[in-house]
Amino acid sequence: MADKIRVGVLFGGQSGEHEVSLVSAQAVIAGLDRNKYQVLPIGITKDGHWISGADPLGALAALADPDKLPAGFDANPRQDDLLDETVAALTIAESVYSTHDPLAMLRQEQRVDVVFPVLHGPMGEDGTIQGLLELAGVPYVGCGVLASAVGMDKAMMKAAFAAAGLPLLPWLLVRRHEWQRAPEPLYAWIESQLRYPLFVKPANMGSSVGITKATDRAGLKHGMVEAARYDRRIVVEQGVSAREIEVSVLGNDAPEASVPGEVVPANDWYDYDAKYLNNASQIVIPAPISIDIATQARELALEAFRAVDAAGLARVDFLLDRESGTLFVNEINTMPGFTPVSMYAKMWEASGLPYAALLDRLVELALERARG
Repeated sequence: MADKIRVGVLFGGQSGEHEVSLVSAQAVIAGLDRNKYQVLPIGITKDGHWISGADPLGALAALADPDKLPAGFDANPRQDDLLDETVAALTIAESVYSTHDPLAMLRQEQRVDVVFPVLHGPMGEDGTIQGLLELAGVPYVGCGVLASAVGMDKAMMKAAFAAAGLPLLPWLLVRRHEWQRAPEPLYAWIESQLRYPLFVKPANMGSSVGITKATDRAGLKHGMVEAARYDRRIVVEQGVSAREIEVSVLGNDAPEASVPGEVVPANDWYDYDAKYLNNASQIVIPAPISIDIATQARELALEAFRAVDAAGLARVDFLLDRESGTLFVNEINTMPGFTPVSMYAKMWEASGLPYAALLDRLVELALERARG
């Protein structure tokens, strides 16, 4: 047991993607090879308390919004293994840690060798947790502070992509206070710059939380209200009739791109329901696209990865215009979902890297980056 790598799997969090994180963590905890790793599950509640001990995943699942958890979600995979190897060997002195003292918890007796922060959205995927782990001196899976922050903020991400010369659809940044002060002139300005349909998004959120599609002024008004619930900065994007193509990227200084995949959403677009709750959405890997488009997608994915100085992993999403055949970069996700239906791992499996080997590689990359 002493030779095993001690992996802290960090999940939950304070964002609107709390439940998605639980499902991702379930898969990661179950997928880590117990012959190589001791696994310490660490949960963060919606109000910011850190929990470790016998069953943090089950504890958070019991408090989760059942409407956001997929049917059949099992909060306790391989619980016998966890009890034998994790709780008995690695349980931390106290069972609940306040957000005021996570640094001490991470540093305590150097109980983990590396952290796998399976956190999605603000306060987890945006550089905040990454900065805490840097302060604690603990290696961690995934992107650093800068890439996480830029990748989380859709406006900053698009600015970085534009500077790198990547193809983007037209978009606008709206600040909540401007909209609240003079909504009607702002709607008119948006309509003068972009055409319907429009996608209205909180700048800092993932998993399509808070995103709406607007086909007219009424839809735009509704979209602004919804997005403003989650962020003070709102991105409004030009819509296009498109296929949704994705590419997984893996590596540090010499990243590699997977075969592309395509998402065929169950709904009009790939919203939260289509991603996690509606089993009718289809994933096609490899994507049925031409070799030229596939090659372009992989090259652009690597350029997007480098544009934000990403490390470890990321998934780059594209929109393939059905009419023109033009490929547009939509966004980069610096901690993509690891749920059973998530694209990131499936695309690597189709590229010859199965799930357990992918987790091994991510841990290796984290330790490699920590060594400098």
